[in-house]
Amino acid sequence: MDIKRAKEEIKDSIEAYLLKDAYGEYEIPVMRQRPIFLLGAPGIGKTQIMEQVARECGIGLVAYTITHHTRQSAIGLPLISKNEYGGKAYSVTEYTMSEIIASVYKKIEETGLSEGILFIDEINCVSETLAPAMLQFLQYKTFGNHEVPKGWVIVAAGNPPEYNKSVREFDVVTMDRVKKIEVEADFSVWKEYAYHQGIHPAVISYLTNRQNYFYKMEHTVDGSFFATPRGWEDLSRLIQVYEKLGKKVDRDVVGSYIQFPEIAKDFANYLELYYRYEADYQVEQVMEGKIPEILLKKISHASFDEKLSVISLLLARVTEVFRKVFGQEAYVSMLFEKLKQYKDVLGQKKEAVEAFREILEETCEEQKEKERAKLLTKTEKIVYRKGIEKLELYLKVLEEGQISDGENAFEKIRGLFAEERGAYEKLEESAGQKLEYAFDFMEIAFGASQEMTIFITELNMNAYSVKFLQEYQCDRYYQYNKQLVFDEIDRNIRNRIERVEMPL
Repeated sequence: MDIKRAKEEIKDSIEAYLLKDAYGEYEIPVMRQRPIFLLGAPGIGKTQIMEQVARECGIGLVAYTITHHTRQSAIGLPLISKNEYGGKAYSVTEYTMSEIIASVYKKIEETGLSEGILFIDEINCVSETLAPAMLQFLQYKTFGNHEVPKGWVIVAAGNPPEYNKSVREFDVVTMDRVKKIEVEADFSVWKEYAYHQGIHPAVISYLTNRQNYFYKMEHTVDGSFFATPRGWEDLSRLIQVYEKLGKKVDRDVVGSYIQFPEIAKDFANYLELYYRYEADYQVEQVMEGKIPEILLKKISHASFDEKLSVISLLLARVTEVFRKVFGQEAYVSMLFEKLKQYKDVLGQKKEAVEAFREILEETCEEQKEKERAKLLTKTEKIVYRKGIEKLELYLKVLEEGQISDGENAFEKIRGLFAEERGAYEKLEESAGQKLEYAFDFMEIAFGASQEMTIFITELNMNAYSVKFLQEYQCDRYYQYNKQLVFDEIDRNIRNRIERVEMPL
């Protein structure tokens, strides 16, 4: 299955494992909660989805790469204790607590989350001395003499033998005690993720045209050559930072992430062209509604790859502003919730300034708790920080104005909040206008062509544009999207008819 489907299956399994009955007992007994074993090629996102699952389920996460551990750190160090059996004293070998199990208890103590995921990566690549301990871990949920705490679901990940010479095949007894999920690289699924994570548009457009380069691995006499989703994402982050620093990403830089010389060379050339198209087609001006005639003439004679690059540049600009709208909406929504909370508190006859200070302190503590538990995405962290800064400003206004009356204080804060709401509405309006300008260019340059179909299809794959278009009325989007849906239905029907054998 693809990584998106695997993520949903893991979430469903965790929900099932952690469901309790009326007496607080798990519906599926702990011994029947099979460890989940993810098996898939390196670099396709197995580790990353565990962080997402933990955040979305609101549970803890402790992650280890087991190949970094010795037998002693995994199961604990031996010690001698004295026990009495049948009236005689004996020396007995016991073990200190496993570092891994201890980390789970530490996470519980730090975050207050009693349930979570214990994720062990590269579990089928352990050393010969550690292999028996890993089999015991999967079969009995113990490291040495110590059990994994109840409420903590075991997820393990490994690579198939063809990708790693150190892989050990698990026997039937072990495999019959795990829930095995085989994961495969799927570009269409990764592309949705890429838009959501803000992967560089040059990477997205390049891989859209060369999907066979998304994940490629070859083993030759000269060594192993590979390109992986992890490599593309890490390269994307570097490109974005290099752009801010004014540095160039050349073939050598690309090759340090995409370790497949042919692909690295091809992408480096594409990236150079991408920057040239950005300048030649004056994308910033187009997004302001200025479309010089010379640009239309130029694109009419452009190659298909060049046209796709220009479409990608337009999509990148609208996505950027959609992402800002999304962040601003979350920020304004947070302030609105705090404003409602403030009104409720004032209804309890509390002094205005002190009541607002309490709300600010609760918000700060809420942020710290979620940060400790690693339950916040990057966007959510920014929303909290901006929100707390604004709440601190509101408190300062109340203190300096010495506004103690609850009704006056609330009206003052509501007036300040209205400014934030107004700024959000202006940003939303600006985003809508940029989308209209993008449609202006697409219609004049391409009309209702395959390029317009590509533009609409990409908007439909992008979580930020989908969310924006749920609120913003863009007639041309609905017009072209309706035609796209109709064409897709018609194509499916025709394909089905062609597959039916006609009677003689």
